[in-house]
Amino acid sequence: MNEHLRVGYRTSEFGEFDYHSHPDHYEIYFFHSGSCRYLIHNQIFDLEPGDLLLMDGMTLHKPNVNPNKEYIRSVIHFSPQWIKNVLNEIDCMHLLEVFEKLRHCLIRTRESDESKYLEEVIHRLYKRKIKANNQEDVTEAELKILLMQVLLSVYHLGQIDSIKLPQQKSDKLEHSEKIAEYIQNMYMYKLSLNGIAKALNLSKSYVSHVFKEMTGFTVMEYVMGCRLTQVKYLLEMEPEKALKDIAYECGFESVSHFSRYFREKVGVTAKQYRQIRLNNK
Repeated sequence: MNEHLRVGYRTSEFGEFDYHSHPDHYEIYFFHSGSCRYLIHNQIFDLEPGDLLLMDGMTLHKPNVNPNKEYIRSVIHFSPQWIKNVLNEIDCMHLLEVFEKLRHCLIRTRESDESKYLEEVIHRLYKRKIKANNQEDVTEAELKILLMQVLLSVYHLGQIDSIKLPQQKSDKLEHSEKIAEYIQNMYMYKLSLNGIAKALNLSKSYVSHVFKEMTGFTVMEYVMGCRLTQVKYLLEMEPEKALKDIAYECGFESVSHFSRYFREKVGVTAKQYRQIRLNNK
């Protein structure tokens, strides 16, 4: 059960957060309080209490958190394959559509009654999951029922409050999103800070500073994060493709650099990662 469902309730750890994704899992992120600017793919959201972020497994994301302020949120990661059979049985597959069609979105609940109910259900799911982890008397069916209640509440919130994106953005926010979008489209080519600034008609120093301020990490860290994510995807989806071909296709200039970087960031070699992912299918 553990690999299919992970739940965190009102967690508040601090520190640097990596740009990451969760292959094979959808994510429900519930922001409770504090200060957080969230980068998802190439969009940046300044979060408010009660905000819900929904993300599919391959959407890259990273919170940019002020270390001097509190940061409290609840997070659920779940495998859609684990819950799909049950949803199909009761004709509720529409509860997953938001993840599958939009890939990621923001629902601004403004801490409504429905969002308070959602928090209560997440708390119950969290407590039952702890019991399951401790091998106490909790069935998989109980966890699935509670997760379905969470998904139903999220669905209602999406209908009531509608899915929203920020309407007015500062120049810094707009420029940062354009930088992210450019990198998402061009990561497979040789990129430099100078080249990105020139392509976007911005100064090199401005690109460097505004992106770091808005997202919490450097332009080249973002470039490498995009490359690494695509590498992971190709390792699994094209198992016959040579590692060197994947490295070059994703923008790495040498196989040795690719190998070192992958092991440093993932903890295993690319070959080992591919084998692990294929064995888990």
